[in-house]
Amino acid sequence: MEREDDRVPVTLLTGFLGAGKTTLLNHLIRDPDAGRIAVVMNEFGDVGLDHDLIEEATEETVLMQSGCLCCSIRGDLAKTMASLMARRKRGELAFDRVVIETTGIADPGPIHHTLIVDDLIAPHYRMDGIVTLADAANGPRTLDAQFEAVNQVAMADLLVITKTDLVSTSQLDRLTDRLHGINSTARVVLGDQGRIAPGSLFNLTAMREGVTSDELSDWLGVSSSKPDPLAGLSGLAPKTPAAQPMASLGAHAHHDSRIGSASIEVAEPIPADVFDFWLDTLIALKGPDILRIKGIVHVEGIDWPFVFHGVQHIFDAPVPLKSWSGKDTTSRVVVIARDIDKSHLRGSLETLRMRPQETRADGSLVHTTEMPF
Repeated sequence: MEREDDRVPVTLLTGFLGAGKTTLLNHLIRDPDAGRIAVVMNEFGDVGLDHDLIEEATEETVLMQSGCLCCSIRGDLAKTMASLMARRKRGELAFDRVVIETTGIADPGPIHHTLIVDDLIAPHYRMDGIVTLADAANGPRTLDAQFEAVNQVAMADLLVITKTDLVSTSQLDRLTDRLHGINSTARVVLGDQGRIAPGSLFNLTAMREGVTSDELSDWLGVSSSKPDPLAGLSGLAPKTPAAQPMASLGAHAHHDSRIGSASIEVAEPIPADVFDFWLDTLIALKGPDILRIKGIVHVEGIDWPFVFHGVQHIFDAPVPLKSWSGKDTTSRVVVIARDIDKSHLRGSLETLRMRPQETRADGSLVHTTEMPF
């Protein structure tokens, strides 16, 4: 029986300047279908809350008639989140999930790290996904000029393209391809005047007990119904179009051409020490260049797989899928990174698994393979 994770899910809302985060928040806090959400933002004035829709207000919080709660950050985000949880436990506030609006083109990485490692909030909140907004009109120029915007795309679980009415179909297709080139695992949707079904913004991660195989495949950006016959053969599997370099988009893609995603598949269960050594070495050697890494791993001697996820060098606790019913024992890992050799990365885990090991006097294993990163 799997233990239910009762921590409050948190969604990070990021986006390019002018992409429409405020508009999306306006629709979200007015939508009764959104449920009891606490929206953490910088200032209420930035959203322009309609007083006719306000149920109750204090200096720091505003309760909307829709059931949404708006909270203004007062200094430290961790303290704001801890205060929200304390008031929830005292029965002063009622909310079931949190949406955090990041400022401008802020890197979502530090906020993700805070949610994982901060002792005040990590026991009470869990990351539910990162949503990044990119406007169709100015998105290409933003990606050209600001590497932070590329990072936002690379870390996203969901990409929302806004202002699609301002561009042609071919321009929209080129931007969509470019976003997929940076992050082939994220789902891409079109936002209509900032309107998007609240349910589309939530449950974006597979880091939870009871996740289905379809949800996991969607999270990893792979098709569970079409296995690759070359999977796991030291990187011989052909690259998908989304993983190809962006040279076809012209010289302007100079920032995001450095970022790409690579999928690693190993058909047989992996020894736990082999996977730990591979992951530790990858982070030690390439940590600053890794934007995101996630996957499902089948370990030798364990009847169920586990899912793991990291942003930069900080990892969530792995989640065992004890009720997993799938027959496929293929481990799948997706790495989104900067300036990394995809073919070497794809072959590294399989190579390490096949190489001989030395045994210390205490029985522990020593890997003699030089990692080809």
